[in-house]
Amino acid sequence: MKDKSNGYDSIAALYSQQRGATGSATVRAWAQSFAEGAVILDLGCGTGIPVTKILLEAGLQVYAVDASAKMVAAFQDNFPDVPVECESVEQSQFFNRTYDGIISIGVMFLLPETSQRSAIAKMAAALHPGGKLLFTAPLQKVAWQDVMTAQTSRSLGAEEYKKLMQDAGLSIGAEFEDEGGNHYFSGIK
Repeated sequence: MKDKSNGYDSIAALYSQQRGATGSATVRAWAQSFAEGAVILDLGCGTGIPVTKILLEAGLQVYAVDASAKMVAAFQDNFPDVPVECESVEQSQFFNRTYDGIISIGVMFLLPETSQRSAIAKMAAALHPGGKLLFTAPLQKVAWQDVMTAQTSRSLGAEEYKKLMQDAGLSIGAEFEDEGGNHYFSGIK
């Protein structure tokens, strides 16, 4: 049976120790672009630190999804009042509702190419008009072995991500990099 967490369940403790705060300023700025009480989906939430924590501090209502049972258990310890599901992006029931924003940090490139394509369409469909999407992926089209999990990661490349977002009805927003060199794509419905 395929590990729906792409190897992250087996390294959950190590990941939690090494995650750090990289990207926090970017997430904080994005979170501050919403009105208090806006509803956000944190897709690939991990333990919720730092992303969900920042979203909650900004007064946002958060729903969260992660495919790692160990990460979800840690998330529930950290944020017992936040709805979280242990599901893969491909099977998440949280796509049956709509959001003011969807954030997915460090997840897109873990998915197979066909799943990335469908995830962008699902995320766009789950946004309210005017809703915002923010996700990370390398600019280049490239495949590599994840250092922590030894699983294959793949980026479709900036041109393809932008095309997929436009095809899904999103206007392309700003792109930027954080202090760790992570590239962010944003879109607005």
